[in-house]
Amino acid sequence: MLDAAALEIFDGIRAYCRRYNIPMANLLDILEDQKVLPMIRGKATEFIATAFLSRTLAAREWQVQKLNLNPQTNTYDEDISITFSRTGARLKVETKNAVRGSFSLGTTRTHVREPHFKVKCHKSRSNIARSATTNDRYMAGEFDLLICNISNAMFRGKILRPELALLDDPAAVDWLKKFYGVSAAEELIRCAYDDWRFCFPSALALPDGSIPRTPTVKMEKDEIWFRADALQEKLQEFIERK
Repeated sequence: MLDAAALEIFDGIRAYCRRYNIPMANLLDILEDQKVLPMIRGKATEFIATAFLSRTLAAREWQVQKLNLNPQTNTYDEDISITFSRTGARLKVETKNAVRGSFSLGTTRTHVREPHFKVKCHKSRSNIARSATTNDRYMAGEFDLLICNISNAMFRGKILRPELALLDDPAAVDWLKKFYGVSAAEELIRCAYDDWRFCFPSALALPDGSIPRTPTVKMEKDEIWFRADALQEKLQEFIERK
């Protein structure tokens, strides 16, 4: 027997399937499709990040809003808006997932020789006007804050099983468990989902003003990226400079 909340969700799903002519019996097959799932997870990140920002920033000083704008060709598709209540200054926020399986302890074969991961920071749609140069890259002025989550970096890519699996690298997984102070895989995954990193795009910008497609984030003492405990202070400093 479904309770009222569960029944409301079920009715919403049934209405959604009817509206868009989706067979309910195949809904999970569609959601698990390897072309569809990355888009769903990316959109989910936007909502989770909005909730995280709302919890982290002082409600009396900051207003966080999830946007659902219809993207236009060659224009920026804005994810989240943060408004500083004292002045009305508004910041555009872009959310991104880490590159799947990109966590590395750092070796002589990697550019960064310490624990790090990469962020998938490029557009899903190419910009024809920039085809000779930056193409699918963002320009530093398109948004004010970039927020990413580490979790995807520690999930193995291209596996036959439908579920997410941790990296096939015991040393890397052990390092992550020690970093977060946990012992079980489930605890590690939960900690990673809650580990958000932030940066200002201008700090990543290349000489042509674009942002690298997959910038690197160091797990500790990164010169560009910072964690949630510094977010409010960094935002206030940014608004003062702006």
